[in-house]
Order: sequence, then C-alpha cells, then structure tokens
Amino acid sequence: MDVSDQQTTPDHADDDSARLHQLGYAQELKRTMSAFSNFAVSFTIISILSGCLTLYGTGMKTGGPAAMIWGWVLVGFFVILVGLGMAEVCSSYPTAGGLYYWAAKLAPRNGAAWSWFTGWFNLIGQIAVTAGIDFGAALFLNAFLDLQWGFTATPGHTILLLAIILVVHGLLNTFGVRLVAILNNVSVWWHLVGVLVIVSVLAFVPAKHQEAGFVFGQFVNQTGWTSPVYVFALGLLLAQYTLTGYDASAHMTEETKNAAKAGPRGIVTSILVSLVAGWILLIGLTFAIQDYDGAVGSATGVPPAQIFIDATGVTTGKFLLLICIGAQLFCGMSSVTANSRMIYAFARDGAIPGSAFWHRINKRTQTPTNAVWLAAIGALILALPYLWSATAYYAVTSIAVVGLYVAYVIPVFLRVRRGDSFEAGPWNFGKWGKPIGIVASVWVACIFVLFMLPPASPITVDSFNYTPVAFLVVLGGAALWWVVSARKWFKGPKVQGSEAELAAVEQELKELG
Repeated sequence: MDVSDQQTTPDHADDDSARLHQLGYAQELKRTMSAFSNFAVSFTIISILSGCLTLYGTGMKTGGPAAMIWGWVLVGFFVILVGLGMAEVCSSYPTAGGLYYWAAKLAPRNGAAWSWFTGWFNLIGQIAVTAGIDFGAALFLNAFLDLQWGFTATPGHTILLLAIILVVHGLLNTFGVRLVAILNNVSVWWHLVGVLVIVSVLAFVPAKHQEAGFVFGQFVNQTGWTSPVYVFALGLLLAQYTLTGYDASAHMTEETKNAAKAGPRGIVTSILVSLVAGWILLIGLTFAIQDYDGAVGSATGVPPAQIFIDATGVTTGKFLLLICIGAQLFCGMSSVTANSRMIYAFARDGAIPGSAFWHRINKRTQTPTNAVWLAAIGALILALPYLWSATAYYAVTSIAVVGLYVAYVIPVFLRVRRGDSFEAGPWNFGKWGKPIGIVASVWVACIFVLFMLPPASPITVDSFNYTPVAFLVVLGGAALWWVVSARKWFKGPKVQGSEAELAAVEQELKELG
C-alpha cells in the first residue's frame, strides 16, 4: 500500500486546484488549511470528551463497565476498517461533497440515485451529530450551572442552553472564520491535555478506586430487557456514536493543501488517536466510581459530573466538568463547520430545496454562511423532542450513527464492487482495499438494524426510540421527491463548467475578495 508521507511540493496549490477542476469544480473556498488542521477538525468532532462522557450514563445502564470498556475495543476495530475504506476513496476524489460525490462516481449504474440517497443519509446524520454534540454540551453546562448557581437541570433549561450554544457556533462560523481555524488547532491540545488531566486527577485524588474485576468485567442491565447479548449490543452505542464525524476531513478537502493525502490521513489519524485516548478516559473514569447507583440517578442528570464530585470533591469536580464543557463546545463548533460544507456542496448540485440560497458564498469570508445557519437550525429542531421524551438523546445519537455510517459505507461498498477498475489516488491499500470494504459494509449493516431498535422495556411514549420515525420523515420525503421529480433532473454532482469557466469563477472571487 502507498501511504507515504512525502513533503508537500511548492506547487501543491496548483495541483490541488487542477485536481478539483478535473472533478468539475472551481476553487471557490479558500485553500489555507494544513494537514494538521484537517486532522484537527475530525479529531475535534469525534471528541472523546463529548461522546464518551455524554453517553456514559446510558452505558452505565446498558451493559455497564464491561460493555463500555470492551465494546470500545470491538467497535474501534470495525471503525478503523470503515475509516480506511473512506480514506482510500477520499484520496481519489478530494472534494467537499465527499460521500455523495464518491457514490456518484463509483456506482456502475444509476449513479444519480446512489448519490442522492447517500447525500441525504449524510445530511440527516450530520445534522443529528451536530444536535447530539451541542445537546451534550448543554446537558453538561446545565449540570455545572445547577451545581454553581442552582440553575435546575430541566428539559426546558437544557433546550434553552442548546439554542444559545447553536447561535454562538453559528455566529463564530459566520463572522469568526479565522478564529474557528485557530480554535480547531487549540481543540486538539485541549482534548489531549484535558484527558491527561482528568485521568491523572481521578487516578491520584480519590481515597479509593474500583477493583480491576469491576472495571473490566462488571455487567449491568437497567434496561428492562432480559437478554444480556441484546443489552451488550445496545451498549455499543457509546463507542459507535463517539467515533463519528471523521468524514469532516473529506468535507474540508477543498480548503486543505495537498488534499489527496492530507484528507485521508486526517480521517485515519483522527480515529486512531481518539481510540487510544478514549479508552484511557473510559478506564480512568470507571476506576474512580465511588457510588454506582448514585451516579446513575444523579440529580444533575450527568453521571460523569457526579463521579467527578464523589471522587475529588465539589471544587475539583467542577473544574473537571469545565474541561469537558470546553471540549464539547469546541466539538460543536467544528461540527457546524463541517456540516455547513456538506450542505454547501449538496446544494451546489441542486439536491436541497432552496439550493441557490444554501449554496451562496459570503464574498468577504469565502465561506457558506447560509449553510451554517441551516445546520444550526436543523440541529435544534431535531433535539426538541427532549422536551417530552426522556430517551430523545438516545434517539438523536442513534440517528447520527445510522445516518452517518450508512453514508460512510455506501461509497466503500461501491468501491468493492468496482474491484480492480477503481482508480486509486496516491493514498491507497492496493489488494487489501476490497476485503477492508467488505468487512466494513457488513458491520454497518448490523448497526443499521441495531440502533433502530428500542433501548428500554416496556416500550412507552417516554422510552420510544424515534430514530425510525425521523428517518421515515426525512428519507421518506427524499424518496418521494426522487420518484416524483428529482430523478428527472438530478444527474448527480454537477460540473460547473469548462476549464475557462472555472477559472473565470475563481477570478471573480479574487476580485471581490
């Protein structure tokens, strides 16, 4: 396989633009992002201090420590395979459209249909993951405000905080584009140092720790279901949800230097670093549990916050909680960025109602600010059922996992079908590409079914998993639109024009800038 890290040549910008022209697009977005910054976006969106901790309470009920610790390893193995498959395709087609563009180019026939549905799965998954990330940040922030000033952790307060966070992230991505790029780089070190601080404090400050047998072998079932296998499978959501969002490296390729190598490397590196750091975090947090039932039933609604306080005291516990909140806010900011780029690209090809508006570029910043606000508003709408459903957060995270992973694996599956006719980019796995893609496809088919299923028994209005309903509404609408109208005019990713026309678009942007 060819995954060498060759030094970028001085003419990489010309090479990147030339490849983008071959794919049919003008260089409308500023290409200023380094390989590290590309990795930083995906690593920030994966955010182990967001996914691991916001679903930790769910994990404590669905399998407990054994399911969380070993489920992380199991899921991590398959996620690496999915990421490797995506990275290989990304190297061949480094464009902001990412997944749906890949599907169109790799499909042996009916490329427009493959592209259409891949794009819609990706769109709902990205909006859901943005909702889940900032929803988690709102939960943790509400817990801190409750501890500090008595701002009670209620669904209404949490949704209010979520709306405020989304507005802030929208404003940052609209007016603070350069600041967002800086913060993405800062976020990497915040996460790594944050995990080190949290694990170190939990290792040395508590007077007592759990036994290793508890951390690595204790199985807990508080779901109402009787099958331990089913409950363990439900517990995999913690790892599967955390390890999402790395497609951001693909969506940012039109803004990344040496994109055919930096994009795929960003995908794979972000997964590997997150796997190691996340497992350390889960082990450290679980060893520090003082009162298991007390943490599960914490008045703040955030079990990790209770674990911090029980293990280290109120003051230190609040400090650790603030580290987590900071990481989650970084994560949500980056998720809005990546989500807006996918919306921009999908709208560029006419696949979203009001495409001309959502594709519009801010001439001053050369960023898709209208798409930023669609991402933020969509995330808020998806989280609103939390006002009347206790399992809404489970549903939001399930929607994110199902939507994103189906979109992730469709191009990988199509690459498998292509076989030797696949035109590999400079970052590829040769003969290993096909078996990697086969295993990845089977895994995603399994989790597609799993996370549609009910997480608790008996099934009531409060415990109902509305993931299938959300997909029925959004994808059902997309399917109806396809049958009635879109199949007649949507031909997949559009070519913006000839070489001369693309150059004219770029020249106009330079003059306006």
